Amino acid sequence: MYKVKVQSVCACFKKSGFPEIGEYDTEEEAKKEADSMLYKMNNNFCHKHEFRVQEKFGDFTIFMQMRS
Repeated sequence: MYKVKVQSVCACFKKSGFPEIGEYDTEEEAKKEADSMLYKMNNNFCHKHEFRVQEKFGDFTIFMQMRS
């Protein structure tokens, strides 16, 4: 199983309905979901935060940081 995890969640994330942890059968599916979530989070949320994804051993973690 491959995972997509969100490290820190903000109010926008909580309202989004996205899962904090998702499990996928293939690394390709996990990457596709992580990229899709990242795009939506960076473009549709309130823009107080910026989101980045990091891959490690086939798992993908989305990190949040304050926009400067």
